[in-house]
Amino acid sequence: MEYGSSIGLEFEGPIVELEAKIEELRSFSATADVDLSGQIEELQKKCDEKKRAIYARLTPWQKVQIARHPDRPLTTDYIKMIVADFLELHGDRSFRDDPAIITGLGRIGGQRCMIVGHRKGKTTREKIECNFGCANPEGYRKAMMKMRFAEKFKLPIVTFINTPGAYPGIGAEERGQAFVIARNLMEMAALRVPVISIVIGEGGSGGALGIGVADRLLMLEHSYYSVISPEGCAAILWKDAVHAPRAAEILKLTAQDLKGFEIIDEVIPEPLGGAHRDAAVTIRSVEETILRHLEEVAALAPEERVERRFSKYRAIGAYVERQEEAKSAP
Repeated sequence: MEYGSSIGLEFEGPIVELEAKIEELRSFSATADVDLSGQIEELQKKCDEKKRAIYARLTPWQKVQIARHPDRPLTTDYIKMIVADFLELHGDRSFRDDPAIITGLGRIGGQRCMIVGHRKGKTTREKIECNFGCANPEGYRKAMMKMRFAEKFKLPIVTFINTPGAYPGIGAEERGQAFVIARNLMEMAALRVPVISIVIGEGGSGGALGIGVADRLLMLEHSYYSVISPEGCAAILWKDAVHAPRAAEILKLTAQDLKGFEIIDEVIPEPLGGAHRDAAVTIRSVEETILRHLEEVAALAPEERVERRFSKYRAIGAYVERQEEAKSAP
């Protein structure tokens, strides 16, 4: 995997321009054997200042764009960097092996665990084969089968969430898409082993939740987690996906929003400029966070772990009604 990005988002124009100038000076310095370190350092400072200024005032829609960045590290990148001796497990023993969900055994920081995650693919061919990370029912059946396997052998489970949503095709619905996801929610809630879930990019609807019922739910700083994509919400409310930025605002889908609502447990900081600008640092940060939470959750008794997990999800969306005191008659 190559780290760093040459693809700039629309609002990153000034950053991309400065980075291009820095690269141009470095190239000229190397070929002409001229010392331009002073100019390069000055431009780098300006670039960092511009990044801080832009990223300090990102809108929810801009965060969605960052979460979808083509150079953002994917589940397979995390597996390559932090999962030792990974052994992929295939199939749902019912229909077929869905490549949009990857499962397997491995070790994170020496800790044996089951890995489950959405797979989007990198090349055009891989993306098509993985259905752009939109899993079919067989993908969620595969995921649950491997989680039950992990429970049997008392292995913790780590899931990486990165999908715009479950595949909504006719075939998927005929094979019980909604039922399979609902069953995953029920069965994951009762797992006796530790479960850690991380939203590393997109967290769309039931497709994300289908592998996301966990003891600890974590999100990268510029990822999003929502009941529907901004485009889908805009199409329903205003009959036009052009209103996606407005939908992203009202959906409250950012990691910061969800931490404030106590839906997630921690926001994992990303390098300045987003995970796509320094994937290696991002992935190592995620590894450290996973191990920390695994240690804390593993210290609980299985019965207490299940009870806390169940209570955690029961509390989501809770509200308190307050009745105004009746005004006294004049």
